[in-house]
Amino acid sequence: MADYFVHESSYVDENVQIGSGTKIWHFCHIQSGARIGEHCSLGQNVNVSNRVRIGNHCKIQNNVSLYEGVELEDGVFCGPSCVFTNDLTPRAEYPKGREGYQRTLIQRGASIGANATIVCGHTVGKYALVAAGAVVTKDVPDYALVAGVPARVIGRVDEWGKVL
Repeated sequence: MADYFVHESSYVDENVQIGSGTKIWHFCHIQSGARIGEHCSLGQNVNVSNRVRIGNHCKIQNNVSLYEGVELEDGVFCGPSCVFTNDLTPRAEYPKGREGYQRTLIQRGASIGANATIVCGHTVGKYALVAAGAVVTKDVPDYALVAGVPARVIGRVDEWGKVL
């Protein structure tokens, strides 16, 4: 018997690892090769694409898609409807496939606000806080508070998310 929970409306493909204590809620899809750590929570309508890595104690809110090339370290928070990309120059008629995907790393304890966009190929540093609606177009330093379009550093936060 599994020591994690998957709602009956969700799909989990073959060759997926899900850690103990993890909860996967309504209408999610976990694709082949995905690895999800322990004690994570995936809200309604979350898509975890092929070969995505999610650390322990991550919370992914409703309507988030984690595309191939995205990695979340331990303790990452993804707010509702935040967006990740994996191809800087996508074309429907001329797809490049995974060779064109760029890696996106969200480091330990970072938080991504609701409706924020993380453009692929960048790192969001440890315990950084990306404001709701921000568009990240370059690396975010550890403990930085970023906001705006494009996102710019507007302050610093501690591990608890308190603005310093």
